[in-house]
Amino acid sequence: MGATGSCAGRTRERADLSHAEVRTDSGRGPRGPSTMEEFKVQTAKHPVPNNTPLRPPSEHSKERAKRLSTDSNGTSDGGAGAKTPVELTALEEAFRRFAIHGDTRATGKELHGKNWSKLCKDCGVIDGKTITLTDVDIVFSKVKNKSSRTITYCQFKEALSELARKRFKDKTSEEAAEEVFKMIEGKSPIIAGVTRAVASPTVSRLTDTSKFTGSHKERFDETGRGKGKAGRVDMVDTSGYVSGYKHAGSYEKKMQGKPQQKPM
Repeated sequence: MGATGSCAGRTRERADLSHAEVRTDSGRGPRGPSTMEEFKVQTAKHPVPNNTPLRPPSEHSKERAKRLSTDSNGTSDGGAGAKTPVELTALEEAFRRFAIHGDTRATGKELHGKNWSKLCKDCGVIDGKTITLTDVDIVFSKVKNKSSRTITYCQFKEALSELARKRFKDKTSEEAAEEVFKMIEGKSPIIAGVTRAVASPTVSRLTDTSKFTGSHKERFDETGRGKGKAGRVDMVDTSGYVSGYKHAGSYEKKMQGKPQQKPM
């Protein structure tokens, strides 16, 4: 009876354990993500490799070339982060030429006041009547930043528009600006004051070969042209005449001119 009771107790314990495991498993639910949202999150964190289509190589090369050309050309208005077309306009090209004039460290993106005045003078913006050098300086101070000594390309166009309205009063603002832009497009700084050789009596006397004496005189011919090696090296005279003799070859001329005497 005791053995039978113990077996029945063990059977009940096993049944209770199996029921508890079933309840625990049913409470957990299936392994892995329990909902569709969790499945999507797990999929986004661990995407399937080689699932994203690659762009053809031609698109990669075009994008890289475009990025390099943009970096090399800089920005169109001199500011950081602005995009620039690959080909510069004629007005922007003139702006960069004047911006780097006289300054080897200039980048061509900013124009200081001295070159701004030179640009207006060389391109004919200053006419001495409606626009003077004082007007140019006033406009430059107006458009530039307070703590800056230079202007960008965008500020440069703004300054030209200010001068255009004063230069062409009978036209609209857009037409006047276009007229001033045409005056500057394709222009370059005019280089003036080139040093020239000045004629000096001392220099003329030192370079006049007809007044040379001694061994220096032997280095040039009658026209002042150098003789080369013959004027620097002593050449051995094998004619038989003494050095400095001026009548060389005169004996042959005299003998040819006399009539031959007949023998007695």
